[in-house]
Amino acid sequence: QVQLVESGGGLVQAGDSLRLSCAASGRTFSSNAMGWFRQAPGKQRELVAHITSGGSTHYPDSVKGRFTISRDNAKNTVYLQMNSLKPEDTGVYYCAARRIGSVTAYAPSAYALWGQGTQVTVSS
Repeated sequence: QVQLVESGGGLVQAGDSLRLSCAASGRTFSSNAMGWFRQAPGKQRELVAHITSGGSTHYPDSVKGRFTISRDNAKNTVYLQMNSLKPEDTGVYYCAARRIGSVTAYAPSAYALWGQGTQVTVSS
């Protein structure tokens, strides 16, 4: 069974750090770009970090300088290091494998496989 499984979420205070992991199984994802999305209650799912198969990264301005995405292809795992967390970072965080050849990294429809999500709650 091909799947992505996130872990590492939790309840933290503003200014704290968390490291999320996304373990892939069933096949290798080394050729896929990968993304981390979050979804806050009542809001659309939004991209917070993206990494290409070659390791190039991209972040929206809302998290730039605070979040770092990385991948370990030997472990078939993608990570999201989140520092200086803010209450507005609260949400369910999902990792996703992007379709090869898709045009944009920002659209959830560009991603073929999703994990089940992990809750991150940042208290003020």
